[in-house]
Amino acid sequence: MVQQDGPGRVRQGQEHLTTTTERGRFCVARCSCGWRGPARRARSLARADAQAHAEAG
Repeated sequence: MVQQDGPGRVRQGQEHLTTTTERGRFCVARCSCGWRGPARRARSLARADAQAHAEAG
């Protein structure tokens, strides 16, 4: 079963839309710009990856 959080708008003026997707025991953060974070076992870590990506972008 795949679960998603999102889309969440991050960074004013840019179109970075992030989602988290679950596959089995892992959760992955993705962005509309094409970026993809590492597979994580905790949703909170995947969300933190997405936030760090948005802040760095």
